[in-house]
Amino acid sequence: MNYGDPSSSRGRDQIPGPNGDPGSGGSPHGTGWSSAPEGGASARASVPPRGSASGGRASGGGAAPAPRDGAAGVASVGRAGPGRASVPPAPGAAPGRAGAGRASVPVSPAPGGPAGRSSVGSAAVGSAGRASVGSAAVGGRAAVARAGVPGMAGGGPGGPGGPNGPGRGGRGGRGDDPGAAARAKKRKRINMLIASFAVFIMLAGIGVVGFTYYSTKVILPEDVTPPLASTIYAGDGKEVIAKVGAENRTFVAIKDIPQWVQDAVAAAEDRNFYRHSGVDYKGIARAAWNNFTGGEKQGASTITQQYARNAYDNLKQDTYGRKVKEAILASKLNDKYDKPTIMQHYLNVIYFGRGAYGIEAAAQTYFHKHTNQLTVAEAAVLAALIKQPEPSATHKGYDPAINPQPALDRWNYVISGMITEGWLDAPGKQKHPTEYPTKTLQKPSAKGVGVDFGINTPYGNVINYVAQEMRDKKLCTDNDAEVTDNKPLCSQALSKGGYRITTTIDTKTQKAALEAAQRKTKGSELDGQPKNLMAAVVSIEPKTGRVLAYYGGDNGTGTDFAGKNYDNGVVSGGHSPGSSFKIYTLAAALDAGKSVESRWKGKAFTPEGTKFKVSNAGTDDPSCHNSCTLEVSTLKSLNVPFYYVTQDIGPDKVVNMAKQAGITTMWQTDTNPAKAHDLTKEKPEDLAPSPFFHVVGYGQYPITVLDHANGVATFANEGKYNKAHFVKLVEKQDQQTGTWRKLGGEQLDPRGGQQRIKKDVVHDVTSVLEKYPAAVNRRLADGRKAAEKTGTWELNEKTSDNGDAWMIGYTPQLATAVWVGNVGRRLKIEDKGGNKISGAKMPGAIFQRFMNEALKGEKELDFPEAAHVGDPNSGNGEAAPPPVDPQQPPGCPSPLSPFCPPVNGGGNGNGNGGNNGPTNPFDPRPGGGGGGILPTTPPRQTY
Repeated sequence: MNYGDPSSSRGRDQIPGPNGDPGSGGSPHGTGWSSAPEGGASARASVPPRGSASGGRASGGGAAPAPRDGAAGVASVGRAGPGRASVPPAPGAAPGRAGAGRASVPVSPAPGGPAGRSSVGSAAVGSAGRASVGSAAVGGRAAVARAGVPGMAGGGPGGPGGPNGPGRGGRGGRGDDPGAAARAKKRKRINMLIASFAVFIMLAGIGVVGFTYYSTKVILPEDVTPPLASTIYAGDGKEVIAKVGAENRTFVAIKDIPQWVQDAVAAAEDRNFYRHSGVDYKGIARAAWNNFTGGEKQGASTITQQYARNAYDNLKQDTYGRKVKEAILASKLNDKYDKPTIMQHYLNVIYFGRGAYGIEAAAQTYFHKHTNQLTVAEAAVLAALIKQPEPSATHKGYDPAINPQPALDRWNYVISGMITEGWLDAPGKQKHPTEYPTKTLQKPSAKGVGVDFGINTPYGNVINYVAQEMRDKKLCTDNDAEVTDNKPLCSQALSKGGYRITTTIDTKTQKAALEAAQRKTKGSELDGQPKNLMAAVVSIEPKTGRVLAYYGGDNGTGTDFAGKNYDNGVVSGGHSPGSSFKIYTLAAALDAGKSVESRWKGKAFTPEGTKFKVSNAGTDDPSCHNSCTLEVSTLKSLNVPFYYVTQDIGPDKVVNMAKQAGITTMWQTDTNPAKAHDLTKEKPEDLAPSPFFHVVGYGQYPITVLDHANGVATFANEGKYNKAHFVKLVEKQDQQTGTWRKLGGEQLDPRGGQQRIKKDVVHDVTSVLEKYPAAVNRRLADGRKAAEKTGTWELNEKTSDNGDAWMIGYTPQLATAVWVGNVGRRLKIEDKGGNKISGAKMPGAIFQRFMNEALKGEKELDFPEAAHVGDPNSGNGEAAPPPVDPQQPPGCPSPLSPFCPPVNGGGNGNGNGGNNGPTNPFDPRPGGGGGGILPTTPPRQTY
């Protein structure tokens, strides 16, 4: 092979002449350059070796110098101009790299063109060497080609190392393969670039990290509390009825996290977790290079670094500055804590999807288990989720309900890693699972997604009361200056505090209330009824004041129809109780020395100084005329006698009795909006007779269902008051030990309640009310004794239609109030058949159904005997009529008996208003015109 042959892999050497033409020594076939006009492109010239000197490479500009013996090289023509050339050492120099410097060598410029310059590299003596010669452009820039020239001491074109001899050939290549030379060159450049970049990153990183490490105050985990959800339990302390919080997270200590759960997470996320110092420096360099070269952004992957990123808000941005801080924190954490503690912190902050933050929430969400109950297979499912728990634009994630096959593949990856690391199938370790835990895996549900799953259920109103009771118990504060770990802001207590709260709610009783009163429940009393209708039910345990059932609406964000509502400083929520309020008036009368046998006028009249008429619904002259006992007046729901009683003893006495029983708020109805009065702070004598006039005696002024149930409970408890409450126990977890400590809870009166109403008074009231179930056909199952009372209030002063209807009642074990009215704008309340709804109708049906179900299996208890307190002659009515009327039907001992038909066609006293009450067996007419609908008393505020 000819060295000058253009087809030779060794080179294509031609020597350009002064004008760019081919010069001497060029092969006739040499095409290593193309001729060009003056100022045209240059070519490269290969110079044959001379003497015994080592072969080298030289780049020359302008006219190439004549070859000299002992030197071989390549000259590539560059820019024309004066330059210098490095001259190789003289022949015979000592073996090794030449020590000769560079010498400027003038070069003849091309005609009409600038002078060029050439630099000649040094050549190693006794071994192959290279000299780099600058290119020369004649009148412009020339494309440069190069040829590799091997050279060895004593080597010529055909000798060892020469162009045709054995030895290294080409630039960086081997043999005659030009592709190998190119690849080797490319590899060398890449390696140099990576090495340089890595050195730069390491040096810069070490400086920055080192400086920041010692100059930055790092906040450690004990100073950073992740938001914890508060869990709300039913009265048994076991069933979760709601969960509230910014994030669904429950803290769990490392001692309660099985080792296989920890190992599964390490196998999924950081298999070197137990070996490294918290920071994976190789991973950082790899991620930095990938990001620098435009690849998909990557971050640190150690568990310690992931914890730092998730625990600190300022590390959640994807920036390079964040990565430095993240590494600092990880190093600090690794210095400060042992591996189990770091794992504990990590497992309590990491997100697992489906709204679950932390391992405990994840265990509950995906398997309905506590963390310490997870199996190896279940732990691997949760560990597999961490990489991507939810779908993104590019990947569906690893939730098995969404992306089952990749979830299974990831699960196998985790199990395989646990085996490889010796965490499974090793002595003292568990065997690896062979089946995916599909049987225990839960499907996503509305209750499990998101943390506030109890808010949009009827338990939402219970949560509202829980929050209020925490404020009342001073377990939280509204003053920023008073905030402590044990006393957070009330606005954030439930959402961030991580409380465990046991309520008073009994799930059996709550279910009975929903099945009877909730429209959404199929088969309930409101199922299929007109859309404007709404019901509310509250049931209380008399001996403790615990609210066992509460239904005031379907969620905690809308109107609470059983309690108070607050809107821009306006308190609303009351409903006119009608005749159901007469239990307080009756008790106030007995407490004032009246007797249930005292007689009062019953005929309609217009009070002196007023323009309104006091009448009994359905009749102006009841069957008892002006000789109506308080017992008969109660059972017939007559209004006139109760007006007289209130006028006699004073309306403040009625208000006070209601207050003692448990009514906390009453609304006056002559303002718009209605004005609420707090009976716990205002004196009854300051509230009556203004704004609460004598009509308070028969229930014009609104109260809440909750308050009414509390008042009824006091009667059920023989006059002993226990405040209605929703919280039994409040606990908070110590995040260092994982133990729960009690912060507060109910404080039950060891006496069974505060004696607010005389027992004898209550016994006499109960003796009257226990006759009422028969009067309205709402007896409880199996002959169970119950005291009941209905109430109905008119829609407005212009109509006889009803707007509110009630049924209240109690047994010794349970006190309940039921209201039926409008869900929004006040309309007449009628059932789907167009019948008026009165106390004994829909509310009575709800009450009866609820009480039967709630008391199922409970012991049947009787009430105490009547005490017969008071003076029978203390009323303003006429003397008793003759004891027997021969015209009355058999079995009717007296025309004044509540079960006898009225002698003048008046109401039968069932308190239901109009012809909507149940049939009286002694009355041939359907229904009756009892006193449930009250007369108009201006001014009247509608709700």
